[in-house]
Amino acid sequence: MIAYQNGDEEALEGIYILLKPSLYSFIFRYTRDEQLSIDIVQDTFVKLQRYKHKYNPRNGKLKSYLFQIAYRLMITKLNRRKKWRSLLPFLSPIQSEEIHHSDRITIREAIAKLPEIQRAVVLLFYYHDMPQEEIAKVLEIPKGTVKSRLHIAIKRLKEELGGDEYESGFL
Repeated sequence: MIAYQNGDEEALEGIYILLKPSLYSFIFRYTRDEQLSIDIVQDTFVKLQRYKHKYNPRNGKLKSYLFQIAYRLMITKLNRRKKWRSLLPFLSPIQSEEIHHSDRITIREAIAKLPEIQRAVVLLFYYHDMPQEEIAKVLEIPKGTVKSRLHIAIKRLKEELGGDEYESGFL
């Protein structure tokens, strides 16, 4: 890792080859979701690249550091999925196979009816799993605006798709 921190880009490839299998195995055994596991491993290495300067070998092994990153990412994504299922079950990627084709079309149409600014926030948050801070950067708006647009969009979707059956606390 020290070599990578000092600018040796090939060192990252070595780290990836060495630690990817054990990271993937850990995440997959925990989630039983192949695509989620692949995504988390990839996100872990992206985060390592972005914050390589923060790793200090005196604080522990690189493997432990990467597992810590992966675990936090996994918990965040799993908690977000739980929230999706409780708020709007039809937006959860886990359940998308269980939703009838006609219902999926109805959901897509309801999302398409949203104003563009709300539609963008919903798509980035639920379908592309972006945190609100990232959405704010992408759309070049304050985080508070992301929150309010998401809140209003969810309210409209609930009304459009049947209202009360999905009513539960939101934000």
